[in-house]
Amino acid sequence: MYLLGYDIGSSSVKASLVNAETGKCVSTAFYPKVEAEIISHKQGWAEQRPDQWWAHLKQSTEAILKESGIDPKDIKAIGISYQMHGLVCIDKDRNVLRPAIIWCDSRGVPYGEKAFKEIGEEQCLSHILNSPGNFTATKLAWVKEHEPELFEKIDKILLPGDYIAMRLTDHVCTTISGLSEAMLWDFKTGDVADFLLEYLGFSRDIIPEIVPTFAVQGHVTAEAAADLGLAEGIPVTYRAGDQPNNALSLNVFNPGEIASTAGTSGVVYGVNGEVNYDTKSRVNTFAHVNHTPDQTRLGIMACISGTGILNSWMKRNVAPEGISYAEMNDLAAKAPIGSEGVSILPFGNGAERVLQNREIGSSIHGVNFIRHGKHHLVRAAQEGIVFSFQYGIEIMERLGMDVKKIHAGHANMFLSPLFRETLAGISGATIELYDTDGSVGAAKGAGIGAGIYADNNEAFATLDRIEVIEPVAADRQAYVDAYNLWKERLEMHLR
Repeated sequence: MYLLGYDIGSSSVKASLVNAETGKCVSTAFYPKVEAEIISHKQGWAEQRPDQWWAHLKQSTEAILKESGIDPKDIKAIGISYQMHGLVCIDKDRNVLRPAIIWCDSRGVPYGEKAFKEIGEEQCLSHILNSPGNFTATKLAWVKEHEPELFEKIDKILLPGDYIAMRLTDHVCTTISGLSEAMLWDFKTGDVADFLLEYLGFSRDIIPEIVPTFAVQGHVTAEAAADLGLAEGIPVTYRAGDQPNNALSLNVFNPGEIASTAGTSGVVYGVNGEVNYDTKSRVNTFAHVNHTPDQTRLGIMACISGTGILNSWMKRNVAPEGISYAEMNDLAAKAPIGSEGVSILPFGNGAERVLQNREIGSSIHGVNFIRHGKHHLVRAAQEGIVFSFQYGIEIMERLGMDVKKIHAGHANMFLSPLFRETLAGISGATIELYDTDGSVGAAKGAGIGAGIYADNNEAFATLDRIEVIEPVAADRQAYVDAYNLWKERLEMHLR
């Protein structure tokens, strides 16, 4: 008996096959093997073609079925994780009307700011727990103004995971968690945020049917089964945005538990058991995967758009040609804590929520042409990413989160010892690394939704902790000094 999990990212689409009895991943694959194309016709724009997500999902599925050699009929449930905040527009015939506007696209910012001001900050914060910001709803506002003929053809709007579920099952639906990340869920009324729909001029009819996060959400159609090599009728029983799903993957379900990830973007995500929000809306608050009307479980998320993408940019443009990421980490370690005064602000991937949706770009500070070399720049990039995490953590702590332990997957930036040590050093938190990822988590989420597992504790009983990183007290002041210098340089940009 097997569970299939998909993770629809902006860099690639990953599929993992998990043995439901042992909890172990038996096969995993991702496509494309280089970062997927992001279309950017103008500064601050970012789009992808949904049919490319499906093409990469097909390749990944074919690869794991070939490697594992299992009978597809033995797959008992499918779970979906997906890049958050995207906008997919479909017509009545379920045709995609335009490329998806994805999470790091900034064009919704002015619409969110205007709505926040005109509706009223208190109304927005007390109902949707955020400003309308740069999310799915305000991306749609841009479409309404700039592509009115296309807007009139829209029957439903979907998040990326909703689109994949539709392609698998021919069922158009979404979740409360998904609507909350789109800024379209009202936590006070426990319903769709009609006040924001009305303000933006959207009909409630564009909202798909709402289904539970853990439940049978549809079954694989004959057409999808033939395309992917799966068996017809497999239920799709779980879906969630990538950050709530990352927390699920690390068995983070309860108040006070913290998860972090550092791929293209970086996130610190903590579960809160009470309704709360940042009055400046610099961190996001969404419905966590186990949020229900009877149980408040909110994910407070500090997100940095420019994390792994900065590290990969450094690899392509600064580090010696042909160097591996492991070798680049060794190069960075040749520089001391604080990179001898070099600071890098990592905000070069669109508007940043922790900066109140400002787009200040990435910048390098303190370089001395005689004293500094590539190793200083590479280290300063990783430190800058960590310091942006700490900047968000400080906001979360003011909301009552107690960041003492951070769960993370052994992947992406967390593969770097320097990155891990810097995060432990400046936050004072213990870092626990686990052998899991989003697609494996989605598979286990599917097991919960299908009733194969009684609860999350049973689903994640076999989760492997592979390393623990404790902060080094002797290095604390060096990290604090480097962070304070970095923050001083950031604040110069924010004045």
